Amino acid sequence: MSREKRLELIQKIERLRNSKVICYLTSLRPNVPGQIAGDQVPIFFKHLSRLDKRPVEKLDIFLCSNGGDGTVPWRLTSLFREFSKSFDVLIPYRAYSAASLLALGADEIVMHPFGEMGPIDPTVTNEFNPSNPITNRQIGISVEDVKAYISFIKETVGITHEDELVRTIEILANKVHPLALGNVERFISQSRMIARKILKNRKNNVDDHVIEEIVENMASRLYFHGHPINRKEAKNELKLHVNDELGPDIESALWDLYELYDSEFENKKEFRPADPLLKQRYQLYKSGDQIQLPKTYDSTETLLHCMIESEALCSKHTTKREYYLTDLGPDQEPQIREIVIGQGWDHQ
Repeated sequence: MSREKRLELIQKIERLRNSKVICYLTSLRPNVPGQIAGDQVPIFFKHLSRLDKRPVEKLDIFLCSNGGDGTVPWRLTSLFREFSKSFDVLIPYRAYSAASLLALGADEIVMHPFGEMGPIDPTVTNEFNPSNPITNRQIGISVEDVKAYISFIKETVGITHEDELVRTIEILANKVHPLALGNVERFISQSRMIARKILKNRKNNVDDHVIEEIVENMASRLYFHGHPINRKEAKNELKLHVNDELGPDIESALWDLYELYDSEFENKKEFRPADPLLKQRYQLYKSGDQIQLPKTYDSTETLLHCMIESEALCSKHTTKREYYLTDLGPDQEPQIREIVIGQGWDHQ
């Protein structure tokens, strides 16, 4: 039934905009990872191959994501150009980081009043990044954080002497591996290069100086990676080709469709694998006057990470995970063990 309701709205948007619609969403659910990734590109090819003709006059990508791999937008926009004479991006809610980069390649960005974009400065993770001492997971390094550190030392603190600047860089290098910092510089250059290529690939030519202004605005001048860009700011200040004059029919259809996906992903429900385990753990089992607590509990969860959906096909990427709770550790915190027992794409 949920697929049928989504299809009704997809077809309604196609009629209102005289287009073909493909929906592309990754999980926004707290504690459930979901990001733009390379394995989604061939899934898009499956959907595009099922279009009734090639190229279609107009392709609409209904987009909601916190971002991900910054190289994927170039691969996707190139693919969209192969299958359409023009393509637009529809943003009902959130399109951050790599999703914003994808939107830059559209001939028109159609933003709902609740829609948001974000800066395109990447957060970089590789084997040389520092690790969180508690979780042992690698910490992503924001490109702009590194630049801001240097600016803080030079402009705010006022250190300009060469020897003192060298010492401040040494302090940073002692905390962050030099190769991780080198990787940051590589990603700065790559992010800007991809943004330029995407903007130059649009149907309507954009002057080089306008492209450079857009790239600099989106990559550096917003200062904070989490800065939400509303549609007025995107259009009037950042000079993006944004359509913010939606009729009530298309506006409500976009939002109604987003809410169906929001429910499908359970985005409003924080994923807390420890909760059901702790609930089991503290069920007291009495044997006479003796209170016995079972030693280990487990649960199995299927998590939705990404959906790509069109009239012809519904594709979902999920993982199946087992969680185990054992006795409390020395710090009296529950010990949770996670095992991924299955993952992949399912097509309906």
